[in-house]
Amino acid sequence: MGFRSILAKPFASFVVQNRQKWEKQAVETQLNLMKSLVADASHTLFGKDHRFSEISDYQSFKDAIPVQDYENLKPYIEKVVAGESDILWKDKPLYFAKTSGTTSGVKYIPISKESIGFHINGARDALLSYVHETGNSQFLDKNLIFLSGSPEMIKKNGVFTGRLSGIVNHHVPGYLRSNQLPSYETNCIEDWETKLEKIIDETIDKPMSLISGIPPWVQMYFDRIQARTGKKIKDVFPDFSLFVYGGVNFEPYRAKLFESIGKRIDSIETYPASEGFIAYQDSQEAEGLLLLLNSGVFYEFIPVEDYFKENPRRLHIGEVQLGINYAVVMNTNAGLWGYSIGDTVKFVSLNPYRIIVSGRIKHFISAFGEHVIGEEVEKAMQFAMQRHPEVELVEFTVAPQVTPPEGGLPYHEWLVEFAKAPQDLNTFAQDINQKLAELNVYYDDLMTGNILQPLKIRMLPRNAFIDYMKSQGKLGGQNKVPRLSNDRAIADKI
Repeated sequence: MGFRSILAKPFASFVVQNRQKWEKQAVETQLNLMKSLVADASHTLFGKDHRFSEISDYQSFKDAIPVQDYENLKPYIEKVVAGESDILWKDKPLYFAKTSGTTSGVKYIPISKESIGFHINGARDALLSYVHETGNSQFLDKNLIFLSGSPEMIKKNGVFTGRLSGIVNHHVPGYLRSNQLPSYETNCIEDWETKLEKIIDETIDKPMSLISGIPPWVQMYFDRIQARTGKKIKDVFPDFSLFVYGGVNFEPYRAKLFESIGKRIDSIETYPASEGFIAYQDSQEAEGLLLLLNSGVFYEFIPVEDYFKENPRRLHIGEVQLGINYAVVMNTNAGLWGYSIGDTVKFVSLNPYRIIVSGRIKHFISAFGEHVIGEEVEKAMQFAMQRHPEVELVEFTVAPQVTPPEGGLPYHEWLVEFAKAPQDLNTFAQDINQKLAELNVYYDDLMTGNILQPLKIRMLPRNAFIDYMKSQGKLGGQNKVPRLSNDRAIADKI
């Protein structure tokens, strides 16, 4: 064993012991953090505009701070981007994480000197929790690969600006940097396909033990390696033992990914966002991701059925319940207030607080009142794949077909790219439809009432989703295809 794997175990024990302290006082931790954030930002422009000096408890917090998205906060963010200080948070941000929004164009999410450490430590602690639980630490002595965006940044009025994954890349601890791949120069390549070939050049003969990235892009990396070598990934990287991922539900990709690898390996799910590192998988045994309640973010939760009401219910962590879909609202130590990130989660444990990501508040199909969400279509696909073990999935998305070109009742169209198609596509589609009807009573009612006909699958040619993402300038990195949408804007382009 090398020095990294030896030192990791006592460090992991220390980190887990500290984590367990705040886990036992989660509600108190969050409410104390709320007061601390308000006190630290009371002198800012936003704090003065929203009477932070009058906030004394959670009710007065809700009365003072509205739930808002980027567009609502944009007048303040524009002042921050212009170089002004003490607008949303004290001083100026350390970084802007640059993201693309569907309605807001380019978004600049502030990262402060107070918040940057939590972005870094979330990923670190996910690995250390794994080490503590399993005793496995040898992977730290071999090469680690992180498939991420470019670390290159520009300065915008004195503030470094770039992609979150690139910003985080600059803060990889020194003890890991020496065995991290790809190289900085390769990571800076913007064109994903060119970058991918260079990554393979740099990694194919190295003792890779950990690979991290969004599953569809990791799969693309594996496919290119297999095309070069004709070998399973386990034979190219015999030390590969841990896969770290985030950004999408792993289940639709699991079968094909493990088939490419050629063996089962451990995996760790993380939930990073530009707004903050939200959660990570703290156990290989327990369901869900541990919500990080002491990481500079005061969380609020809005039941999805209330979200679009004029005055939706807002709950703190002590008021949530199991099994309910909540929209996530964040108040951060970088100056985001009442900020709805667009994600929905369900709690699967309240001791400690663990969540699963169930979808996006704006990613649903309700063309006929069915309100089908991402979690439901993914569970339905997973059910069908279990019934048809020969199937290997590349990617899929779902859209309504309101006026079928062939006539008849409208339906949900599933655009699917298979690596291995089902032997009986009709039965496969029927299995998906059956499960979706079980999961969503409104969808079932619409079919029973002859308003919708059962879903239809359109099989797409190889690389259909890659070609679509390339056409949108979103190939690789942290980008992902929306699982479903309420119109055909994406479906028609694909």
